[in-house]
Amino acid sequence: MSRPPGGLSVLPVAGLPEFRPGDDLAAAVAAAAPWLADGDVVVVTSKVVSKVEGRLVHVPPGADREKLRLQAVEDEAVRVVARRGPLAIVQTRQGWVVAAAGIDASNVGQDALVLLPEDGDASARALRDRLGELLGVDVAVVVSDTFGRTWREGLTDVAVGAAGIPALIDHRGAVDGFGNRLETTRTAVVDELASAADLVKGKLGGVPVAVIRGLAFEQASPDTGTRPLVRLPADDLFPYGARDLVGSRRPSAELVPRAGELDAVAEAFRVASAALPEFPVVLRYGGEGDGVVDVHLTDAVTTTTAVSLGALLGAAIVQLHAEGWTTRWEPVGTPGGTSLVGRLWLGTPPG
Repeated sequence: MSRPPGGLSVLPVAGLPEFRPGDDLAAAVAAAAPWLADGDVVVVTSKVVSKVEGRLVHVPPGADREKLRLQAVEDEAVRVVARRGPLAIVQTRQGWVVAAAGIDASNVGQDALVLLPEDGDASARALRDRLGELLGVDVAVVVSDTFGRTWREGLTDVAVGAAGIPALIDHRGAVDGFGNRLETTRTAVVDELASAADLVKGKLGGVPVAVIRGLAFEQASPDTGTRPLVRLPADDLFPYGARDLVGSRRPSAELVPRAGELDAVAEAFRVASAALPEFPVVLRYGGEGDGVVDVHLTDAVTTTTAVSLGALLGAAIVQLHAEGWTTRWEPVGTPGGTSLVGRLWLGTPPG
């Protein structure tokens, strides 16, 4: 059967060793795949990158490996998105939102756990440059890891590092065959390559590297790696898991004001009042646009009104947190008969 013109080839790189810290990954790949050519995309599993870079957690003899894994998840996380029992979906310092911070306990000895690469893009650039030195070829490199997907069962590989290839192909503004202008379409090409490569690498075959040949792409300029894949908080419609929203809130002693705090507080109290109608209270609030909103209890101060205000205020603060505000509450009390009970500071953390 003749092969159709064009198309892609996905080629496994066989014969690679079991990698250890300090090993020369590029030299091993070059020896196993001397046939690499210009324009190839080398897809390497993040686990071997982490191994050679020493991104491992040592598990001493007799130690509780699962306990160390759970602690490593906490250490690698900058934010918990959702949690159920021992399972935690977290945001890593690299920006990825992933189960267990991407920490892997499979395909590694019982004396270690494998962390994600510290900087997958830097790892990809170094491997790309070294392959160029060893083989004289101009290739792109994708570092892949296995992630779950929101609202879908099953796992697939995605890119956690890239070099020499754009992470996204932006089709916005183009016109399709029916005359429709594309408004939101951006293709995560490095994720697609990572997933395609996993079809020949597999999970149990001991093949951590694959090569994709035949893809036409422009060199990334500037080479931003996988940074364009990280969704910014302002664009994230699902920043928190429902079970962890309250627990993820942390007050901040220092805040940088930002515009819109009065409108945000008004909406937060509206939502809180609608959600908690059994806690009726009459209050007013206001400010001077400086990131501080004064809250006044205009009802007579009683145990009932104080409890109602506390319930409403707590719900409003959580709502503000869900909308991306960082807050701090400073109680004032009601000295001298004033109606002021506290000040709500809103903004963003410094830096």
